[in-house]
Amino acid sequence: MVSSDRVNSDGVNADTDPLTIERQVCFALAVANRSVLGVYRPLLEPLNLTHPQYLVMLAAWESSPRSVKDIAETLQLDSASLSPLLKRLESLGYLTRTRAPHDERVLLIEPTATGWELRQSALRIPEQVVERLGVPLAELEELRAMLQRINQQALSARARSSSVGV
Repeated sequence: MVSSDRVNSDGVNADTDPLTIERQVCFALAVANRSVLGVYRPLLEPLNLTHPQYLVMLAAWESSPRSVKDIAETLQLDSASLSPLLKRLESLGYLTRTRAPHDERVLLIEPTATGWELRQSALRIPEQVVERLGVPLAELEELRAMLQRINQQALSARARSSSVGV
């Protein structure tokens, strides 16, 4: 009788081998990330936004004015990644960067009138993404909640591993 089990080059059952690519969470997340961003790209192009810029604008629309440090923490970006995004959004006329009157070391971000108008155009994006993905909203919300838990656990694990040997 012929077994239907797949065997890799080491003679290990590929369906149970922990090192097959399709069993890797990191691979599934990376492919899902690229795929979902591919759905966003044509929706954001008419707004003259990339996906990272869209995330910055979401943060600015959520609470404004907002410090660069706060946006960086919210988006889990370092300042070297965030600064060019902010400069580009400012050059597009979507937001302003000003020093806080109470502390000149703090840089505040605030949408311009054009940036607030952009929000009106962006309101349709979440619905269009759900429609294009073809996955029920309830399942996407469940996935988002699960990914948030995973992200929190990964941040905690990273913090624990960086404190080892201190």
